[in-house]
Formats: sequence, structure tokens, C-alpha cells
Amino acid sequence: MGSKRHAVVAALAIIASIVATAIALDDKGLSSAGTGAAPEEASSLGKVASLGKTAYHHVWPPMEFGWRIVLGSFIGFMGAAFGSVGGVGGGGIFVPMLTLIIGFDPKSSTAMSKCMITGAAVSTVYCNLRLKHPTLDMPVIDYDLALLIQPMLMLGVSIGVICNVIFPDWLVTVLLIILCLVTSIKAFLKGVEIWKKETLIKREAAAKQAEQSSKEIVYTPPTETKKTSDEAKSIWKNIYWKEFGLLAFVWVAFLALQVTKNYMATCSTWYWVLSTLQIPVSVGVSMYQAVGLAQGKRVISSRVNKQNNPKAHQLLVYCFFGVTAGVLAGLLGVGGGTVMGPLFLELGIHPQVSSATATFAMMFSSSIAVAEYYLLNRFPVPYALFFTSLAFIAAIVGQRVARKVINLLGRASFITFILASVIFISAFSLGGVGISKTSHEMARHEYMGFDNFCK
Repeated sequence: MGSKRHAVVAALAIIASIVATAIALDDKGLSSAGTGAAPEEASSLGKVASLGKTAYHHVWPPMEFGWRIVLGSFIGFMGAAFGSVGGVGGGGIFVPMLTLIIGFDPKSSTAMSKCMITGAAVSTVYCNLRLKHPTLDMPVIDYDLALLIQPMLMLGVSIGVICNVIFPDWLVTVLLIILCLVTSIKAFLKGVEIWKKETLIKREAAAKQAEQSSKEIVYTPPTETKKTSDEAKSIWKNIYWKEFGLLAFVWVAFLALQVTKNYMATCSTWYWVLSTLQIPVSVGVSMYQAVGLAQGKRVISSRVNKQNNPKAHQLLVYCFFGVTAGVLAGLLGVGGGTVMGPLFLELGIHPQVSSATATFAMMFSSSIAVAEYYLLNRFPVPYALFFTSLAFIAAIVGQRVARKVINLLGRASFITFILASVIFISAFSLGGVGISKTSHEMARHEYMGFDNFCK
């Protein structure tokens, strides 16, 4: 039943991508006819947003079938597949692909990247909803951990989207390189540690098996052994509905505030009032969960050391990292898993649970970012539909292959190595793009300071 359901979902996603392509081809003709651009500008839709001392051109290339679409789709597919396995989103691969191959400007590429991350996150969460924890009697998604982190993550995304408009490209590049190098090294070292533990467990199991085989063997009739499934019997019982409902409440509240804010003048009094209202919503839900964890009423079951309740300062640090992950996700166009994945691993969370929980939280935060970027008119919808559908299908393929590899090797540490590899590649790809762009700006003596968000 599970494979049939996945096949149906994949077929629907393929249909959606075909429809998106048709819409894009139709929109291309309308857009070209409706713009009075010069001939050399007809190949892209130039949208100008006046920001402070400079005018920023949003370059949206027309969607035409060719080597750019083919190569970009292949790279996007692989990025979404590996990103979904590592729980990192894949934004570090999507943004350079959209910028260097497809031809979007960097800020539009960031917005498009969030669309792809959302598509991959939705399909990954769909695959994980039925799965059980590898070693414990609980879902593979740690809902208590997600309820603590996700509201703060969404608050950070809103801040990051504003910073994306204000911050100069050189500063974004520096922050990105530092973040990716530090988190990739931490994740790699954690992967080595997990690999050693798995190797030790395998050696102990092999020694016990050799000891048993050396003893006198008594014949027993063969009995048929049923393979333990990693799927829960009922998806409804595998979801913690109370925690899921609170997360959905935060998402709806943020979406309502964003939609309402869109009808207000930028930087007006009501604009900032509505923006500020996101703070009590996110902080309130996270603090509600934090108090329950500190008092022992709730527990992050997937933690290694769950006998002791987390201290108040530890919970505050977790929330701070949640906000930081959101800010970086909204600012850089990468998934919040770039920060959350290594953080969860440091907490002693199993790699599969870390990946599933980080992706679950990213599904909410990235979709909010997509809504914000859409209201700001930061990406073309036909392109977004196509690449979102592509990422949706790729994530399903990545999840299915990853489960087979884990069952074959008996090791979950390879998820951690994939996480570290994707983040490390992001440091070079995104960093290279940023350095190249900054050097061109310096050569042309362009303005490289902070932009004015209110203009």
C-alpha cells in the first residue's frame, strides 16, 4: 500500500510539473508582449525595486526548454534527493544552480530556493509520517523537540526575509561561508563518532554470534521469521496530534499576519505592529513547551540522556539556535537544517530522527518564507511550480533509496556524512557565487552598503 501511495503522489507531482511548464510557456508570451523593454532586455523580465541608493533588478529569464532547464533540473533533482536525506533542505545547491545555470538574480534565486525546499520538505514529511523510531517505540519525528524549536524557527525566518532585503551581498557571503564551514565540520566529526559506535556494536554482535556458533548446536525446526517493519500500523496513531495542532496554529497565525501585513504600507505603524505580533505567538508556544520540559511534564524522548530534565538555560539556548537557524534560512535561502541538523546531533538525537525532525520543522518555516516572498513578488510562479514539483519527486526518491541503504548497511551514520557533505559543498558553491559577485561590484565601484528596507 505504501509504495502504491507513493507512486500516486509522484504521478500527481509529475502532472503538476507538466501543467506548470505549460503555464510558463503561456506566461512567457504574455510577459514579452506586455513589456516595452529594449531588444537586449527581452530575454528577461526586469523588475526594479528602488532600495536606498541603488535600484535592484530582479532578473527572471523566460522558461524555454533547453540545456539550462535540463542541467538545472538534474542538479536540482540531486540536490533535493540528498538534501532530504540529510535533513538540510538543499538550498546551498539550489541557489547557485538557479543563479549560474538558469539565470536568476541572486535574491530571486534565494526566493526560488525556498520554494524548492518547501516541495522537498512536504514530500519528505509525507514519507516520514508513517515511520517509527529506529530503536524506540515512538514516531521517527520527535514532535516535542519540533514544538520547542519550530515556532522560534519561523520567527527567525521572518527576520531573515527582512535582512535579505537590507544586507549587502558581501556580508551575506561572509556569513554563509563561516556558517557552512563550521556546521559541516561539526557534523562530520559527529558522523565519525557515530560510525565508531556502530562499528563497536557490530563487532560485539559478531563476537556473540561466533561464541554461540562454537557451542553444541541443537537442531530446532526452522520457523518463519517475520521481518520487523519500520512503518507504524496506523498513521493516525503515529502522529502526536496535540503537538501537530499547536505547530499548525503557529503556521496559520503567521500566515494571517503576513497576509494582513501585505495590505499595509511598508514601515507604517500597523505594518510594524503586525510584524511584532509574531513574537508573542512564537515565543508563547515555545515557552509553553519549554516549561513543560523543564518541569518534567514532557520529555524529548529521542535524547540519549533523557533521565535528567533539560535546564532552563539549555532550553533557552535551543530556542536561540532555532531563531538563528530561521534568520539564516530566510537570509541565505538555505534550509534551517543547516543549523538544526548539527544541533540535533550534538543533543544525541539519532541521525534518522534528526533528519526527519529538522525537515518537519523546515516544512512550516520554509512555506511561510515562500508566502512572504510571494507577497513581495520575489519569484515567478510558473518557474516556482515547476522546480517545486521537481524537488517533491526527488525527495521521495531520496527517502526510499536512503531507507534501503540503511537496511542494507545497518548504519545510519551515512545520513550524517551526507548532511556534512551537502553543507560543505554549499560553502564552496554559494561562497564562490558571492565572492564573484562582490568582486564585480568592487570593480564597477557600485554601492556595497546596507539597503533601506522602507524605500
